[in-house]
Amino acid sequence: MRPYLAYLQDILENGTRHADRTGTGTIRVFGRQLRFELTQGFPLLTTKQVWMRGVTEELLWILRGETNIQSLVQAGVSIWTDWPLKRYREETGTEISQKAFEQRIAEDDDFARQWGDLGPVYGKQWRDFEGPGGRVDQIARLVEGLRERPHSRRHVVSAWHPAQVNDTALPPCHYAFQCFVEEEPGNGGRLSLMWQQRSVDSFLGLPFNIASYALLTHMLAQQAGLTPHELIFHGGDCHIYQNHTEQVEEQLSRTPYDRPTLDLREQGSIFDYTADDVTLEDYEHHPVLKAPIAV
Repeated sequence: MRPYLAYLQDILENGTRHADRTGTGTIRVFGRQLRFELTQGFPLLTTKQVWMRGVTEELLWILRGETNIQSLVQAGVSIWTDWPLKRYREETGTEISQKAFEQRIAEDDDFARQWGDLGPVYGKQWRDFEGPGGRVDQIARLVEGLRERPHSRRHVVSAWHPAQVNDTALPPCHYAFQCFVEEEPGNGGRLSLMWQQRSVDSFLGLPFNIASYALLTHMLAQQAGLTPHELIFHGGDCHIYQNHTEQVEEQLSRTPYDRPTLDLREQGSIFDYTADDVTLEDYEHHPVLKAPIAV
């Protein structure tokens, strides 16, 4: 994961300081790319611990087409709680704790329906994209295309719906991805995936995004009888929040370990995977580095 560390150093050295929507302030650059060879191990950060269970649960939540945080909270995953919690506090004037809010979301279905929904975010767009020609399950279509027309140039999934983006709690950051299949001698082919991201929280968010799209690539490859090959990230506004710089400096001082390996238990459909099907082997990592999320 040395390319990721070089990317962080690049932002610190070449970025400019700006105010931002959250009021936190960022150091930012525009237009960066990272590439990860998946045959060399699973690209999970080792210079700090990344919670793979949380990565997995979020990806499965998106693949189920869900947009409400209830099932995430019930699985012990809080990465999307901040936005509905902020809305609840602002609209009700109630200074409820995150723990109490999540408990009500998990246990009270009516409360969750009212306050836990994020609007038409990733799950909605990936599984039920609405347009003038009808509704499209983009993931089902993608898997079908990879199986039947692997060399097509149309293996594209979009999470950016211009007519619905303002109805979301947070407009999609990673807004599209594309798959690419090439022949591999003696095998059925190898699958690469490239995703585009308009806004990149480089310390907190990007390590999750890398792991999530790597896991998705493995799932898609397994479903289509392909070998995972390369994962490519294209970032637009790539930034480090100014209150994350101390943690970034600490991370840059650490020496990476070897990548772990992924064991993915096979399922009959991409929609059948569970968190128990995902196992990491030999994940050696440095301690957790905590930082506040900007909402």
